[in-house]
Amino acid sequence: MLADLMNWIIALLQTFLFIALAPLIAGWIKANKCLLQNRLPPPLWQPYRDLRKLFRKEAVVAEQASWIFRTTPYIVFATTVLAAGVLPLIATDLPTAAIADVMVLVGFFALARFFMALAGLDIGTAFGGMGSSREMMLASLTEPAMLMAVFTLAMTASTTNLSTTIEFILDHGLILRPSFIFALLGLMMVAVAETGRIPIDNPATHLELTMVHEAMILEYSGRHLALIEWAHQIKLMIYGVLIANLFVPWGIATQLEPLSLVQGGIFIVIKLFVLGTLLALSEIVLAKLRLFRAPDYLSFSFLLCLLGMLSHVILEVG
Repeated sequence: MLADLMNWIIALLQTFLFIALAPLIAGWIKANKCLLQNRLPPPLWQPYRDLRKLFRKEAVVAEQASWIFRTTPYIVFATTVLAAGVLPLIATDLPTAAIADVMVLVGFFALARFFMALAGLDIGTAFGGMGSSREMMLASLTEPAMLMAVFTLAMTASTTNLSTTIEFILDHGLILRPSFIFALLGLMMVAVAETGRIPIDNPATHLELTMVHEAMILEYSGRHLALIEWAHQIKLMIYGVLIANLFVPWGIATQLEPLSLVQGGIFIVIKLFVLGTLLALSEIVLAKLRLFRAPDYLSFSFLLCLLGMLSHVILEVG
């Protein structure tokens, strides 16, 4: 009984670590972009300052806003935290491992996206409707690619459970699988699109012809905007952890021992910092795509994931 209680405490602490580290990863990416552009970077803790400033401000809500607009920030933040809670961060043998399934993860993302699109339409502004329309168009292309990437790994591990898949890869050691390389490239492209980064979207601009995510949240302010921004940072970290622990799982704790947990925490921070640096570098060398070129980008990511599945069938099954 006491052991089960301790396991749940560790699972809750892992979720808290997820929530607390997400703004730091966003600050790391921004600082790297500034350094690569030969600009003076802001402090790594600047996102925490921005969130604190927004939480202190009053939330201004339009008179015609319905309950959907008012509750969406809380729903988006809660579903994102739940998605973070089921994802293995520093350990796999946790009570939440039973529901650490890719279907659960995609379901949480879809629920948050659904309410964000409704909130964008609720006020009736042109920008909100435009952003919701663009978000749904991109979602129809990113979700199949993401599922195809994870299904490629699932065919190897014979499960869609993330914890079981990680343990399977760890047990079999370092093996060069072409299917994993294709799936990794495809999932990285999906992560860029899902988190609104260049070349699909630019989180640092509010130009009407380019923005997607920002268009849906233009009417939010104060604590509502803080919750949405925080949830967006957590989502970025979720994709980073998904890529790091699925394709480079070495270092994650498979036993709930203090030394293994500390080692798992150190390794995941290093992996996330490396991925953040690569993301910052890619945003420096790539240009923002026109909106109608985004389907080509996402179709290519789906093609990579499909090639990964086919290569698995041909090389590993056949």
